[in-house]
Formats: sequence, C-alpha cells, structure tokens
Amino acid sequence: MPRPAPLPHTEAELERLLAMARQHQRSGTTVSIGHSRDACSVAAAEAFASAWRARGHRVSAVVDWPEDAASWLRQAERLTAGSPDVWVFAAAVEGFVQLSRRLVHSTGWAARRSLAFASLADPLCAELAGPGVLDGLRGATKTGGSWGFSGREVIFTDD
Repeated sequence: MPRPAPLPHTEAELERLLAMARQHQRSGTTVSIGHSRDACSVAAAEAFASAWRARGHRVSAVVDWPEDAASWLRQAERLTAGSPDVWVFAAAVEGFVQLSRRLVHSTGWAARRSLAFASLADPLCAELAGPGVLDGLRGATKTGGSWGFSGREVIFTDD
C-alpha cells in the first residue's frame, strides 16, 4: 500500500536544513537537490534552491524522479555530476529508497553528505533501502529540530 504524499515543508524545517548545509561546506558551497514529483516535494526543493542561491551559494542540479522507474540511473548520475558539497532531498519514501540504492551502487554518493526534509524521517525508509545505504543521512524536522539514521532507527534531536 502506498504511503501518503509528503506534507508541506515549514519555515523552521527549511531554515534548519540551510544551517545544516552550511556546516557541510568544503570549498564551493555547492548543493545538488533531488525531489519527488509530488507538489509538496517540488515546493520544498524550490524553496531550498531559492534560499540557497539568495545566500550567494550555488545549486549544481535540481533533479526530479518518478516514484516508479526502471532504474533511476539517469537521475543518480545527474545528482552526482560535478561532486557537490552536499545533496538535499525532498521526497516521498518509496521513490527515494529506489534512488538511494542506485546512488550507492552506481555513483560516488555518500549518505553522510546528504540532508533531507522531514518526509524521509521514517524508519521504513532505512528498512527498505537496506543495510548501510542511508547511514549518516540527516535532516530537519517540521519544528526545526534534526534527525538522522542510525542503522534502521531514526534518532531525533531538538538542537
């Protein structure tokens, strides 16, 4: 049974993700953004891209994907082209799980250099992705806290 579509993002969630992305900066403050095609994921990705650019940083790619696809290879390659400092995801669980597996097996993607909106803070996400695929992925909660995957668990903090 399909899970419900992601809920709209909040300003607190967006601001927390922006702060987390700045902590990942290496030399170029470049992000690559991936999102599902549902309206809330599209809006969240657009909001992050706009806010990131407004702060003088670069977005190397904004890539969308269907919830059901043959391989997700094209999207995975577009997301990782140019070696961004960090990846940001706004997505529904089902499609993201498939994409994350393709990213791990076909590119130089690292979950520990990735951030996500609250829609992915779901233990089912790590369970479906498989052992180790999402270890280190972190994100923002709707209230501006943070979360991260540790194995199949989602650990929430109020920092």
